[in-house]
Amino acid sequence: MAVTTPTDLTAPAEAVGPLMRGIAVLREVSDAGGRTGIGELVRTTGLARSTVDRVTATLERMGYLRLDGNAAVLAPRLMELGNAYLAAIQLPGPLGPLAEELAEELDESVSLAVPDRDGIRFVHQSTRRRAMSLTLRIGDLLPAERTAPGPLFAADWSEQEWAQWRARRAGADQDRAIPPAVQPPEAKDCGQTFEQRTAEAREQGWAVDDQLIEPGLIALAVPVRTPDGQVVCAVSVVSHTSRHSAESLRRSLLPGVRKAVAAMERRLAQARPAQPEPGHASGLADWTNASKQELGAEFVESLARGLTVLTAFGEGRAELPLTAVADATGLARATARRALITLEHLGYVTARERTFRLTPQVLALGCPPLSRTTLSEIAAPHLAALAQRVHESASLAVLDGESIQYTARVATGRIMSVNITIGTRFPAYAASMGRVLLADLPPEERSARLARTGLRALTPRTLTRPSELAAELERVRHEGYALVDEELEEGLRSIAVPVRDLNGQAVAAVNVAMHSSRRTGEQCLTEVLPELRSAAARIEADLHVAGRFTRIQTA
Repeated sequence: MAVTTPTDLTAPAEAVGPLMRGIAVLREVSDAGGRTGIGELVRTTGLARSTVDRVTATLERMGYLRLDGNAAVLAPRLMELGNAYLAAIQLPGPLGPLAEELAEELDESVSLAVPDRDGIRFVHQSTRRRAMSLTLRIGDLLPAERTAPGPLFAADWSEQEWAQWRARRAGADQDRAIPPAVQPPEAKDCGQTFEQRTAEAREQGWAVDDQLIEPGLIALAVPVRTPDGQVVCAVSVVSHTSRHSAESLRRSLLPGVRKAVAAMERRLAQARPAQPEPGHASGLADWTNASKQELGAEFVESLARGLTVLTAFGEGRAELPLTAVADATGLARATARRALITLEHLGYVTARERTFRLTPQVLALGCPPLSRTTLSEIAAPHLAALAQRVHESASLAVLDGESIQYTARVATGRIMSVNITIGTRFPAYAASMGRVLLADLPPEERSARLARTGLRALTPRTLTRPSELAAELERVRHEGYALVDEELEEGLRSIAVPVRDLNGQAVAAVNVAMHSSRRTGEQCLTEVLPELRSAAARIEADLHVAGRFTRIQTA
């Protein structure tokens, strides 16, 4: 399905055409699930192949796309655009942990949603793991009339907003907002009953969705308000008709939801004003100039600069005048102004009294597919590049009890290679990645795990004395890497470093493994370790962007 982006013919005279075309490409890849062919992009956007090639080359240079053969794949760094919006509105922010607690207490999935024109858009999901689980994602947009939060937001609509909703309902593309996982409406007339549901929601202070999105799916929503009474978001609890009816959902869960909402509103009232995030103006001009020199005509400066305007916003920078946008990005005022005009035309920015704000539509730029990405998916391209540079197998593993479990791996094509597959487990004490992860644990937990492990010799070289192993783990913690030489298996040498999350905790480790005949231990330190640390840093950079407002699955 082609993206319904305004064409150049309807755009203001000062709009930046390359920025419009770049956003159209991003929307197409996002709507395709995060990956689509270059030829398919030509077909769905209506752009020339040469234009698509230049746009994708620029987006790849920015780290927003990865070109995999003839396919364009969204990269985690693209989420910095959606992060800018979420940081600006400070959601999920202090409300996220309370939503997690509510989901745990009720044993149901909990969402936070914000209004987006005549629809709702999700900004947080706390999903329960079940055989039938919620498939909606951060950034997904749903029509207001088919949701529980919709009537709560519509209760504050103006006559103009109701007119826009009716016009959209009367149009041929009334279900344009629905993600692929959501079924089209069946017998129920959502439009006829929506105004009635809105009136009831205005009076009751809550609303339900009784299988309007999908048969079997029911939801209960309650608004969250600022101290001055403004609705900032809605908390939605989602269940299934196998566990509740709409009435039993309201009867049994509404008191708990209202209690959680009261706690959220207290948290908002107590929140201190956000401190502005630092700008990044210093390097943008140099970076775009260097990119232009390197890529030549393949790099579209106006596209890169226009998307960078979105990142001028953030925590403490929710509403900015033109001068502040120009200062934050390092762009000339005229350049920033044209980008803002374009973004406003496309619906990603709204203007009021000479100031600009991001709209929830920014979340449509990659957040839905990328919010479900895993650490192994983030690591995969970096492992492939690492294996190509060092000509050895590269892997990612996590700590699971007293063992490590491989979650991503790129093997080399050698005749004699290390034969390990995803899911393979090894005792942590004898593996390089295991030692890196054990070394990061608090001393008490590290000692407890080792005490539960039978420290048996897997080869004549395996460290099995607790005192020697403890000393080695202290060295690993201090130096930041582990080199294991034929302790796990004779002839196998490996070196590993940690992968840390935003809090500095080692959530995984990456290693390079080889036969001991190919490199000495000293060569591992001089030739492999710098490349390994560089790959881990790139994985961490992507993880930190993707995981800023979304929980990244590590296993």
